[in-house]
Amino acid sequence: MEEDIFKKHIQKFVQISEEEFSEIKTYFRSLELRKKEYLLKHGDICKMNFFVLKGCLRKFFISEKGVEHTTEFAIENWWMTDNFAYEKEMRSDFNIQTVEKSIVLVIDKVNHDKLLQKHPLMERYFRMIYQRAYAAAERRIRFLYEFSREELYLHFRSQYPEFLQRIPQYLIASYLGFTPEYLSEIRGKLRS
Repeated sequence: MEEDIFKKHIQKFVQISEEEFSEIKTYFRSLELRKKEYLLKHGDICKMNFFVLKGCLRKFFISEKGVEHTTEFAIENWWMTDNFAYEKEMRSDFNIQTVEKSIVLVIDKVNHDKLLQKHPLMERYFRMIYQRAYAAAERRIRFLYEFSREELYLHFRSQYPEFLQRIPQYLIASYLGFTPEYLSEIRGKLRS
């Protein structure tokens, strides 16, 4: 059944036949992961891209002061990797970890390149995925500059209500650039 999730996601962007999908899925492998399991650690060469079938991942780095900064979350039907390190096959500056028990599809760079060569429609699929991700990153940067801290939280809450139910408050605070205490203050004000 998990294969159906991936097939439906591909078909949102490109049309594929059963035969094509049967071949496409051979380039991927499935991984079942425990909560807080690492898929990538800072300093590792980034060789894999992950598609979330079930669960939630986060990408983060640790500052020189030892503070974790979450830069991205991925839930069902979202992709996650260190894009720059993956494309260049170099060491990553990020960590990728599960937030909850997860099932992901994994493709390595070698199979990714073979997939694109053999199935050009997947090149279009990935281009569209990356365009969406880039646009979302641009918007996030703008919001960081334009919104007050409270507006940033309200925007996050309205855009991603499912995250508030699934992701611990300290990770949401990390993503928004807050301390957990400050996020509690904002939430308290909004409840009043």
